[in-house]
Amino acid sequence: MAVGTSHEQEGLTLSEQSALGAHAPRTKRTGQSLPFNDELHLEAHRWLVDEAYLLDAQNYDDWLSRMAEDVHYIMPVRVTTALGAGYTTSPGMAHWDENKYSLSRRVARFDTEHAWTEDPPSRLRHYITNVRTFRTPNPNEIVVDSAVLLFRSRGDVGEAATVSAGREDLLRRIDAGWELARRTIMVDESVIRMQNLAIFL
Repeated sequence: MAVGTSHEQEGLTLSEQSALGAHAPRTKRTGQSLPFNDELHLEAHRWLVDEAYLLDAQNYDDWLSRMAEDVHYIMPVRVTTALGAGYTTSPGMAHWDENKYSLSRRVARFDTEHAWTEDPPSRLRHYITNVRTFRTPNPNEIVVDSAVLLFRSRGDVGEAATVSAGREDLLRRIDAGWELARRTIMVDESVIRMQNLAIFL
């Protein structure tokens, strides 16, 4: 089952269930994952690694410029259910449910005196692995699966925190390269063991 469809409500994807995702692209993967030496896969892998370095450096303005105007960025709340229940997320609930405008407001806040959750700033390291790339019916869009492990520490005395997740991205080709049109993040815990989520995955 694809990362982005772990809880269907009347057959709807997570983006379709979200008010902020109402206009997000619905493009889905087709066929098997591409070979690791395929040019599309190599481009997608490089895009993810370059993005990770931007996030580690907290260069959020440049990161935001890599988002499509119709981007949907969602991390649903995971729940623990009985075997065979058919879903693993809480309907209508998300840690993040963002469009381009809401992402831009979060980025703008880092430049204000009210960004106390990042003063002093976190030390971040995004580890990206298990990348798979899939073609779609649209020749200018690809679906990319990846696993991400985030290490985060702040200050000198608090314990560091980690977040492990799987991501399904929709990348769209533009003149400048690629942009992110959709991201679904499935965190691997039902309880996030981090003081706040003033970061991006």
